[in-house]
Amino acid sequence: MILYNVTVNVEEEIREEWIDWMRNKHIGEVMGTGCFMEFKFMKLLSEDPNNTGTTYCIQYFCENPDKLNHYLENFAPALQKEHFEKYKGKHVAFRTLLEEI
Repeated sequence: MILYNVTVNVEEEIREEWIDWMRNKHIGEVMGTGCFMEFKFMKLLSEDPNNTGTTYCIQYFCENPDKLNHYLENFAPALQKEHFEKYKGKHVAFRTLLEEI
């Protein structure tokens, strides 16, 4: 199993709107691609006191690397662009890939 983890720090002024948009639009669109089996939407509890905003992790579980690559090549660019443009300057995001052992 492959875990595609998206970590996003969002500014406090957009936090509630961002959570609502993620729950009611973006995550559904990602899951609607058929590339992932399940997801988890998590809030980071051990925040660095020097950071502003709140950090969240969205974990998408994929059964194999081929499905992940299909997502990354065919769906991720447009979905990431929409997120970036909607919350430009109000968030920082990075992505990591993990493999279950």
